[in-house]
Amino acid sequence: MVSDLKHKSRELTQGPGRAPARAMLRAVGLRDEDFDKPLVAVANTWSEVTPCNFHLRDIADKVKAGIREAGGVPLEFNSIVISDGISMGTEGMKTSLISREVVADSIELVVRGHLFDAVLAISGCDKTIPGTVMALARLNLPSLMLYGGSIMPGQFRGRNVSIQEVFEAVGAHARGTMSDTDLHDLESHACPGAGSCGGQFTANTMSIAFEFLGISPMGFNGVPALDARKESVSVQCGHLVMDLLKRNLRPKNIITRDALENAIAAVASTGGSTNAVLHLLAVAHEIGVALDIDDFDAVNQRIPLIADLKPGGRYMAADLYQAGGTRLVAKRLIEAGLLKGECVTVTGRTIKEETETASETPGQEVLYRPEEPIKATGGLVILHGNLAPDGCVVKVAGHSKLTHIGPAKVFDCEEDAFAAVQNREIVDNDVVVIRYEGPQGGPGMREMLGVTSALVGAGLGETVALLTDGRFSGATHGMMAGHVTPEAAKGGPIAVVRNGDTITFDVPNRRLDVQLSPDEMADRLQQWTAPPPKYTSGVLAKYARTVSSASKGAVT
Repeated sequence: MVSDLKHKSRELTQGPGRAPARAMLRAVGLRDEDFDKPLVAVANTWSEVTPCNFHLRDIADKVKAGIREAGGVPLEFNSIVISDGISMGTEGMKTSLISREVVADSIELVVRGHLFDAVLAISGCDKTIPGTVMALARLNLPSLMLYGGSIMPGQFRGRNVSIQEVFEAVGAHARGTMSDTDLHDLESHACPGAGSCGGQFTANTMSIAFEFLGISPMGFNGVPALDARKESVSVQCGHLVMDLLKRNLRPKNIITRDALENAIAAVASTGGSTNAVLHLLAVAHEIGVALDIDDFDAVNQRIPLIADLKPGGRYMAADLYQAGGTRLVAKRLIEAGLLKGECVTVTGRTIKEETETASETPGQEVLYRPEEPIKATGGLVILHGNLAPDGCVVKVAGHSKLTHIGPAKVFDCEEDAFAAVQNREIVDNDVVVIRYEGPQGGPGMREMLGVTSALVGAGLGETVALLTDGRFSGATHGMMAGHVTPEAAKGGPIAVVRNGDTITFDVPNRRLDVQLSPDEMADRLQQWTAPPPKYTSGVLAKYARTVSSASKGAVT
């Protein structure tokens, strides 16, 4: 137990010399008695730009009520959010991954600048989730992250739909297999209210990963955005952050190597997003724990895929919650000896202890048992080869095809590849190569959901492969290799692939290769020259100059 709950803010609010600071804090509502209480930062990422974060003001109000009830003084501030779903396929998508760093930096700066004693971060859309946790890791104050929750499914022709179906409908519409009227109807009903994208896409992937990591309370993130229980778990989080302060339990006590492996297991077992590789590497970097891209493959090999979730499966995150939620997933893995059950969480209880209250809805079909899994191994694999010497990521959940050999069709930006799909220039067996979209080359490592969904909508999802030094949305499925490193802008082999070169995907042997001799590859690389930077000023230029490889988490 910590003896001084105002271990940081005492310097800010106590003594005659701090009268100017107190005068300004009085102007925002603090009173005499508040200056003797700990100050708790409520780091919000509210925005009315995106449904993922639209409801976070309401959650913040409940969180703050809980903090006050527990004896603290909450002070809320806001960071930013870029909506992947809205910016996807445009120049604006280049800002998405960059925003992760800005979220982390801005929270760190405000908390350090105002000497807060503890932090409660509230996240929504994809990059705000790892961005908030990266900040908590840097600050190492008593803290936790609460996710705003998933959107509910939309309804189209009597079936549940998500934003994934809208992206794929664009390809179907371009092929003439969906009418203008049906596209408009689907668009109008896919997103029925607040909450993050409803499948096991990046937001819900990171939500469950951070519950398994222990930095979010088990079962709290999984409560859907507009579920009545979200109010009560928000208040409980306010109580909990004060308890963390009293117990002096900090992120470095929670985010260990074993806990990170638990988080990877959560991703593998639920068929989660390839973006988890970037984000967990980044969190490990911030907390100072050694984690390598190949560690993801090692964990994946021992963890079965047990959740039948979109994009590869049938169900949504809200269905998993109704089936039994995160606790049930963890219980299944604990019973099979597949989790490090003694890892502590922000509740003060271990992962194993958290599973003791798990319950299963009778007749649920979302979650399988590890002894009878959907697949014997998890949803993510890491490939190496002469096209990806430093590795790349492939998501294998939801499809059985594990090899592909075909001719390259090469594009130096996402827009050109998308146009080729729309113009029916991509045919069965092709390997679409999209380069100069990496962290430095993009800059910003755009997601390729527009292209991958267009391929699926055009009926090419099972017959065409794609590789890129950019990223994929969590909604992407099919034979797709992302995060190819080194990236093209840094002279990686992907930079010298030519139209017609034969490319081989070999998932069982963890290989991604182009059929070129070492001498031919060396000659092409020697002739290659780096393109000029796409931005010479502003935040995108700064990011391009400072960002690391995707194989290192694309941290700055």
